[in-house]
Amino acid sequence: MTPADTEASTAVGAAASAVPASTAPASAVPASAVPASAVSAAGSRMAPGGPGYRRMSLALFLAGVATFALLYSTQALLPLISGEFRVTASEASWTVAAATGGLAVFVLPMSALSERFGRRTVMTASLAVAVTVGLLVPFAPSLGALVALRALQGAALAGLPASAQAYLAEEVRPTVLVTAIGLFVAGNSVGGMSGRVVTGWVAQAWGWRAAVGMIGVIAVVCAVAFRLLLPAPRHFTPGSLRPRVLAGTVRAHLSRPLLRRLYAIGALFMAVFGGVYTVIGYRLTEAPFSLPQGIIGSIFLVYLVGTVSASAAGRLVGRFGRRGALYLAGGTTAGGLLLSLVGSLPLVLLGLVLITAGFFAGHAVASSAVSKAAAHGRAQASALYQSAYYVGSSAGSTLGAVAFHAGGWAGTVGVGLLAVLGVGAITLAGSRAARAAARREPVAA
Repeated sequence: MTPADTEASTAVGAAASAVPASTAPASAVPASAVPASAVSAAGSRMAPGGPGYRRMSLALFLAGVATFALLYSTQALLPLISGEFRVTASEASWTVAAATGGLAVFVLPMSALSERFGRRTVMTASLAVAVTVGLLVPFAPSLGALVALRALQGAALAGLPASAQAYLAEEVRPTVLVTAIGLFVAGNSVGGMSGRVVTGWVAQAWGWRAAVGMIGVIAVVCAVAFRLLLPAPRHFTPGSLRPRVLAGTVRAHLSRPLLRRLYAIGALFMAVFGGVYTVIGYRLTEAPFSLPQGIIGSIFLVYLVGTVSASAAGRLVGRFGRRGALYLAGGTTAGGLLLSLVGSLPLVLLGLVLITAGFFAGHAVASSAVSKAAAHGRAQASALYQSAYYVGSSAGSTLGAVAFHAGGWAGTVGVGLLAVLGVGAITLAGSRAARAAARREPVAA
């Protein structure tokens, strides 16, 4: 793709031109003119094989594991929660929607705190509070109390995703940013998978309360390892907490058509994913499948496909371009939705594989494009994406459950296909905008 083909590449170029003079060749800048504390932005950033990269990758991978394991810890257990509290699927789904909704509401304020106090500090505090709440969730006496605790847990986790992406954008070389964010997203997929598999089997033996308690313990281990492994930031510059500055940054991001499109794409992809995985447990407990809870939990092993597709996002963008990768991800997701309509368990599972692969690839591509496009206020840019993303999750979980109640699995699939069509339409609009921009400002030969 040419520079004129995408706003993201233009933004990266602008950011590169804004690098401090300390990155210029030695002949261009006298040694006396460079402060002793200045660090070459290009040379000191982490890259594969370099110092700290493996520790950083493992730390953020574990943070992603803890985030998704906690955030969706009740999703595979919804039929059991419905049974204990005697509520419908749509009512039980609020234990998922409350967590993702809490994250969506608080991600922007938490990103502002990370601009002032540092990415690592905010991520550590967020995980600490979230795992503490996670240890209280098993003792919820009612559905209302469970939903409230889950909302609090989601609000606590809000400090992690946007701060993690901003940390990567600042500390990792731009050439490997998509791959690095893909690894973080891969951690999300492993967390989502392990959380559901563990809860499925533990719940079958000891009930849903023991299952979510086990997830809390696993998250504690991940949080401690994250804090011990994550390298101290070297390129973070504290920002302002003044509301006027924050509002101005948010307005600047929302004024950019590229970022608005990426936010909408993230929300729509997550609406599909949230709806499918909120409802799939109900479908598989019913005839003709009638699967036990442990087997239903094991179905989430298909998340491993998401680990692979998220990690491959950088290669997909390199081969097809950002919009080409988004078309491929959307098409894969749509194919999986249609295949899941067939009343055959192997084909339903194959459909879930395609949905999962498409979703995680699309999410990794869109989220990394946001980090690249934001030359300033990266935490806020990522926070707006995360807010839209988790609003999509909450909406998808609720609408998917309502559609299932009204029209069965076909209703849930219908909601998902509408969201995928939205992804395609927005991506097409971006392609047309890029072509129009290229005609107005042709690239010099």
